Amino acid sequence: MPELTRRRALGAVGTLAAAAGAQALTTSSASAAPNGPARASHSMDGHHHGGPESFDEVFKGRHIEGRPMTGGGHHHMGGYAVFVDGVELHVMSNADGSWISVVSHYAPVPTPRDAARAAVVELQGAPLVPFAAN
Repeated sequence: MPELTRRRALGAVGTLAAAAGAQALTTSSASAAPNGPARASHSMDGHHHGGPESFDEVFKGRHIEGRPMTGGGHHHMGGYAVFVDGVELHVMSNADGSWISVVSHYAPVPTPRDAARAAVVELQGAPLVPFAAN
């Protein structure tokens, strides 16, 4: 039997962690609720696309909109963009499927629409100032 070295022990731990992570991802995607934040939508051409749907509405007198992004920008490689009165509200999807924004960073919500609404409430009528992300 080969001698147990630090390198072999770390390699084994890494392999087990990767396997556990892959299993967790498979389990969480298989058990995602059909109406939850991570639900998938189907486009008119029949292709399957993951992520939240687009929205465009007026909430408390502010125009909010959100849509999937397909390219460009630092955070837009297949991500999601949200705007309040035409100014981008930076949002981020958490590992558990919840969403946060730069305005309400410590209050996760189920969807990007809810993140936009929470930002409008938090802004209390103040304009959203553009956020320079790196």
